[in-house]
Amino acid sequence: MTTARRRSYGVKGAPYAFLLPATLLFALFFALPIGYAVYLSFRKVHVSGLGLGAGARKEVWAGLENYTDTLTDSELGHGALRVLGYGCIVVPVMLGLALLFALMLDSDKVRFAPFTRLAIFLPYAIPGVVAALMWGFLYLPDVSPFYYLLEKLHMPQPDLLDGGPLYLAMANIAVWGGTGFNMIVIYTSLQAIPAEVYEAAKLDGATPLQIALRIKIPMVAPSLVLTFFFSIIATLQVFNEPTTLKPLTNSLPLTWSPLMNVYQDAFRKGDIYQAAAEAVIIALATLVLSFGFLRAANRRQKQEAAR
Repeated sequence: MTTARRRSYGVKGAPYAFLLPATLLFALFFALPIGYAVYLSFRKVHVSGLGLGAGARKEVWAGLENYTDTLTDSELGHGALRVLGYGCIVVPVMLGLALLFALMLDSDKVRFAPFTRLAIFLPYAIPGVVAALMWGFLYLPDVSPFYYLLEKLHMPQPDLLDGGPLYLAMANIAVWGGTGFNMIVIYTSLQAIPAEVYEAAKLDGATPLQIALRIKIPMVAPSLVLTFFFSIIATLQVFNEPTTLKPLTNSLPLTWSPLMNVYQDAFRKGDIYQAAAEAVIIALATLVLSFGFLRAANRRQKQEAAR
């Protein structure tokens, strides 16, 4: 083989060499666990007799039995409805605040913008379990300073860890922690808009409010779609907040969310096969909803571009 040909092979193979480490990590820590979970979802344990002795418990093929049990599980359905109600609170409020803060920071009249931007983003850097635990103690009447102030002011003291207010309490934790990240994404898009666009709008007599509504928001629509997409996935996978608040209240069932139901089946009941089927169904539901939303958003953008 000539030297020129060796160099040609080396140049052509260089991209694959750079991709190899990432491909191996993806296969080992993402694709392989997913494949193993799918495999387990079609298996179950067959117990012979009393389940004692060698060979009394065997792993056998279950077919679609685990999936049938999962789809007819009322606890999983109730958990999905709870997460739906939770998401209806979290997603609009979080994205609305993120957009508002981004527009405010993008204004020419704002002061201390770097400090304000860092202060809004900082809660996102706090681990979710720590944030949920911190807010949980703030919700407890016996230790919360807010309840102490309400008592001194002779004002009503609502129980935020029971009934309907529980949804607001958990949504507050998610909004507090996730607004900063979404704000940074939207704010970065705003910074990429050319200044000439604003100058032309000002020459036409547009007010700051009109510039925000008619120029800034439409031009950052792709970022809004992206943050909405991430928010949907995070909502469907909610686990930290209810799990951390569970020891503080009896109003939270152990299967409050679908992922909590998976955790109970896998680590409390020891049925990893049923838990695998539940995890696969949740993953497929997340994929379908996310893909459907992206297709709808892309179709809408194409229609607007055609106009």
